[in-house]
Amino acid sequence: VQLQASGGGLVQAGGSLRLSCAASRSIFIINAMGWYRQAPGKQRELVAAISIGGGVKKYADSVKGRFTLSRDNAKNTVYLQMNSLKPEDTAVYYCAAGTWEAVTVTTRPAYWGQGTLVTVSS
Repeated sequence: VQLQASGGGLVQAGGSLRLSCAASRSIFIINAMGWYRQAPGKQRELVAAISIGGGVKKYADSVKGRFTLSRDNAKNTVYLQMNSLKPEDTAVYYCAAGTWEAVTVTTRPAYWGQGTLVTVSS
């Protein structure tokens, strides 16, 4: 499965961006998809994840209430709507796919997309 991430860019604090992650095959063969981010000098962290079959969602505490995951099954695409962005959200964002445990627990998903840079200016 190949993942294509897009939607990053430069935005002022308080603004919004929507990231997209398109899978090369039906997302129903994938157990879960998620978004990670890595800021300079920091470890990669899980931002949000969704189980494809059940629609269960998980968010990092730092983004709860601001970021929302959704999916378009027909387009094999998962979206991350990011609102009320803060400078500390600045990072390279990566989409990933695999089992729910791999995406949300071990953070070792089988599939990775390329990163997309999100820069939030103050």
